[in-house]
Amino acid sequence: MPVRIRWIALGAVGIPVIAIVVIFVLMSGDDGEDAPGVTASPTPSATVGDFVALTPFQARVLGFDVLDEVNLPQDNPFSEAKVELGRLLFFDPRLSANSAISCASCHQPDQGWTDGLPLSFGYAGSVHWRNTPTIINSAFHPKLDWDGKALRLDIQAQGAMKGAVAMNMDPVMVEERLRQIPEYVQRFDDVFGPGGPWFEDASRAIAIFQSTILSNNVPFDRFMEGDESALSESEKRGFKLFTTNAGCSACHRGRLFTDEDFHGLGVPTPEGFSTDAIRQITFNYQLRSRGVSEDVYRTATDDPGLYLVTKIDTDFGQFRTPMLRELGQTAPYMHNGAFATLEEVIEFYNVGGGESPNLDPLLRPLGLTDQDKSDLIVFLNSLTGDPIVVEEPQLPPYEVIK
Repeated sequence: MPVRIRWIALGAVGIPVIAIVVIFVLMSGDDGEDAPGVTASPTPSATVGDFVALTPFQARVLGFDVLDEVNLPQDNPFSEAKVELGRLLFFDPRLSANSAISCASCHQPDQGWTDGLPLSFGYAGSVHWRNTPTIINSAFHPKLDWDGKALRLDIQAQGAMKGAVAMNMDPVMVEERLRQIPEYVQRFDDVFGPGGPWFEDASRAIAIFQSTILSNNVPFDRFMEGDESALSESEKRGFKLFTTNAGCSACHRGRLFTDEDFHGLGVPTPEGFSTDAIRQITFNYQLRSRGVSEDVYRTATDDPGLYLVTKIDTDFGQFRTPMLRELGQTAPYMHNGAFATLEEVIEFYNVGGGESPNLDPLLRPLGLTDQDKSDLIVFLNSLTGDPIVVEEPQLPPYEVIK
């Protein structure tokens, strides 16, 4: 029993006290007898050597589970016609100023709905300063972007279209281009009613399309649904480490494996970032356009993260905890693409993170063995499902309408 008590204490990082009590009662019973439905001795299906693996029931008590249904905003209800309109718009480069960049340029289906680059390429004549996050499961997030500035998918889509370093497009120009494409005019009329197309409606259609890009056939989910064979012994050891000694679940928990909060990790600046003149132009433009102080504009050498939204000094260098689902499809990792592999990510945490004036106090050296690291990596890969294939559509042509 002492071993079980120690597991509960280690696994409780970031978990409410009530959950600790519930887990203890469920695992041990309060009178030395088995709790209902839980045996005091490990069963073969929950044991890896001398190791007792988490059961799906215990994982749910800790807050882990399969994905739930998407809750859409009441002012943007789902329809198949809206999904199809959104799919067309998502792949249409005419939503960018130079008609060369679409949403799919940075969120490519065959790259896990990212671009596979450490830092995104950006609009012509500029380069981006952040890594492109995947849009898989993005409909579940209450905050979007690395600094959480967008609170809805349609607002995020508007920001991407208007962003000078993204698609650099004026909303009125979006509307005028769409109004010279008869098929779009008809589709907007059918979905939103006559009078458009309107920029805001275009973003709403894109958002509904994105809400359909969801993880599927994920080994971890199959395990949670009762298939013990869905995870290997190594993956089960990795999950136990994830919730105990490795401390991952302090920030990566819930159905998406994220607390949706912000943390300072001290992730190293990518090599060449500070000496790339074009990238520094983009970076400095962002500092000025987001309203930082003159002192920060003159002295900042790295991404301020959440500070760009709040202008609070202690938020400098903090970034939203990313979802861990689909890691196998979405390398490289971190807000600046600093790590090309999961091995590099695990080693970064194993040494206690990096250097930052606002380093999260949860970070500490972990002392993981090579076997621990291997088990963690295979577990993290078990959060990846099948590739989400969406056929690139044939886009409707322009035709002068007046």
